[in-house]
Amino acid sequence: MSQSGKGRLNYRCPSCFMRDLDIDMFYDKDRDEYYCLRCQYTGNEKDVLEKNEMARFRYRNMLKRITTFD
Repeated sequence: MSQSGKGRLNYRCPSCFMRDLDIDMFYDKDRDEYYCLRCQYTGNEKDVLEKNEMARFRYRNMLKRITTFD
């Protein structure tokens, strides 16, 4: 999903991404946090990055060809 404007980088919502939905989060500069319109997830940048890293664990072998099942 492309970035919808200039400014701070948009992150994927970790809660939606765990359910295979690619939803961009919005940034609220007054509260200094990111939020999702679909699932009402909110969190600061550190929290969002940590949870997105956990989601990447799920797809770590996606591009790796597995030929043996020992």
